[in-house]
Amino acid sequence: MSEPAMRAEKLDAADALRGKRDGFVLDEVVYLDGNSLGALPAVVPGRVEDVVRRQWGELRIRSWEESGWWTAPERIGDRIAPLVGAAAGQIVVGDSTSVNVFKALVGAVRMAGDGRDELLVDATTFPTDGYIAESAARMTGRTLRPVTPAEVPGALSGRTAAVLLNHVDYRTGRLHDLPALTAAVHEAGALAVWDLCHSAGALPVGLDGHGVDLAVGCTYKYLNGGPGSPAYLYVRRELQDRFDSPLPGWNSHAEPFGMRGDYEPASGAPRGRVGTPDILSMLALEAALEVWDGVPVEAVRAKSLALTDFFLQCVAEYVPEGRVECLTPVAHAERGSQIALRCDDAGEVMKRLIERGVVGDFRAPDVLRFGFTPLYVGFADVERAARVLAQTLG
Repeated sequence: MSEPAMRAEKLDAADALRGKRDGFVLDEVVYLDGNSLGALPAVVPGRVEDVVRRQWGELRIRSWEESGWWTAPERIGDRIAPLVGAAAGQIVVGDSTSVNVFKALVGAVRMAGDGRDELLVDATTFPTDGYIAESAARMTGRTLRPVTPAEVPGALSGRTAAVLLNHVDYRTGRLHDLPALTAAVHEAGALAVWDLCHSAGALPVGLDGHGVDLAVGCTYKYLNGGPGSPAYLYVRRELQDRFDSPLPGWNSHAEPFGMRGDYEPASGAPRGRVGTPDILSMLALEAALEVWDGVPVEAVRAKSLALTDFFLQCVAEYVPEGRVECLTPVAHAERGSQIALRCDDAGEVMKRLIERGVVGDFRAPDVLRFGFTPLYVGFADVERAARVLAQTLG
């Protein structure tokens, strides 16, 4: 057994979260793509069968009340809240991340008022956020200004209405300074909107503690909610009575069954709802979130850093020097829960890795991404991934 393999064995033996792996449906594959799609929690299939066969099949329309379907968006939002550092009553689940980015950004512009005519957006953002920001700017008559997160403090002014930023860069895994950037945005009198897709469930976020105004996130990555599972919208409690959603629907009406011709928004988190929620995927997500019972996010963060540290150590020991370049910051304060490596023929390399039982993903033109989900990834997985990578590159 190699020295890294022996180290992995000792680290796994001391891992306080190792028992959580049994809560997932896994095989012999080393799965390092949880930053795109989380593994299946073992409780989900049985729960979905109950939703389909009993709640829908037997109770039918009665399930909106008797099975708690109507209150699911807020109830599940409250389950997500501790994972992102939020008190209950501020998160509603439903719609896609893209739709929630649109709601949050236009809502932020409306709260900022007419005197502020510029939107700042993360120039390195996931493309959809940029597309939506551009559309929101056109619809609200604002000017869109793409800047990198590092450039935000210098770009802020009295013209700034809102700033849309990613907590973790989806390509490189760089963790941006949410507390400092949020404080800078507020100092300029603007609103901070954060995309948490690549951080929620992998590291502490601290929405309430850092005064974030609005935030959105998906649930199918580190939260393991399943393909296309509904996203969520966070609106800080102090702003909820001013939040003017650009997508008012009957579900967010103060009297949803009143069928009134005039719109009166509900109070609290339900103001972020739109239409009838997707119950099947929503309740699959609710079941999936049970794997978080008793798990402090701080413990997840500690293991995430240990896993990524160990992966970089193993890559340094196994992979010939100069064959790959790490794009992810080494500093813990700047690292999310993934490692991005640049190499020649990255697309072909990832295909061969997957054939050999190590699943990550490829981002054009030359980036290998490896996501580390602490609830089910172990140190032996990490050692094997680095060893197979070296064999593949060799």
